[in-house]
Amino acid sequence: MGKKILLITGASSDVGDNLINKVYKEFDYIIAHHIGDNENLLKWKEKLGEKLILIKGNFLDESDTYKFVEDIKNTGKIPTHIVHLPAGKYENIKFSKMNWEKFNTDINIAVRSLVIILNEFLPVMAKNKYGKVVVMLTSCTTNIPPKYVSSYVTSKYALLGLVKALANEYADKGIRINGVSPTMMETKFLKNIPELIVKQNAMNSPTGTNLSIDDVTPMFEFLLSDKSDAITGQNIAITNGNLM
Repeated sequence: MGKKILLITGASSDVGDNLINKVYKEFDYIIAHHIGDNENLLKWKEKLGEKLILIKGNFLDESDTYKFVEDIKNTGKIPTHIVHLPAGKYENIKFSKMNWEKFNTDINIAVRSLVIILNEFLPVMAKNKYGKVVVMLTSCTTNIPPKYVSSYVTSKYALLGLVKALANEYADKGIRINGVSPTMMETKFLKNIPELIVKQNAMNSPTGTNLSIDDVTPMFEFLLSDKSDAITGQNIAITNGNLM
């Protein structure tokens, strides 16, 4: 195999930042997707130099998502590994208070973007008979979901369907596609959720806490590595002690 190139979409997230820290030594290049300037990514750029390629892309905009893919191609660095992290805002809204626009937003950010990206790069991986794709899902896809997050849950189930379908379609091409489904993590992604709900979730956990980022990123590391070559099409739950 030639150079190992990792694309992280949503790299400006807490998980994306932590993942860069965990795996940068394992890759020749990391392409980090972001929307706006991010202090952590700029620090990584200063440290890693040409090894880290920062590319902007607004996944709410279909044309900008296609431009993002073209910008990657123009670097000449075609991903051998992809981690997909983006999601719409996680917030409690009753279904009766939602409209299609909220569903459409979450689907565009999480699902449409991945379809466009994989439609471009999976054929290249298939030609090379090698590739790894890891998608951030949620424990909502492994158990009864919480109330008032129907658009988020819908987008995650759509991603799960995509993982399952493509894992089967590309299994004989040396490509491994999997999802990771953690329970609630203590990240800035929870900023729109009432603090009481976050605390109650921790209290209901056998550990008395919510997951930390360091509880989750090792699974991404493993699925990106050659040690996971025998695993594909799986939705791997990180349960924090809960039985799912």
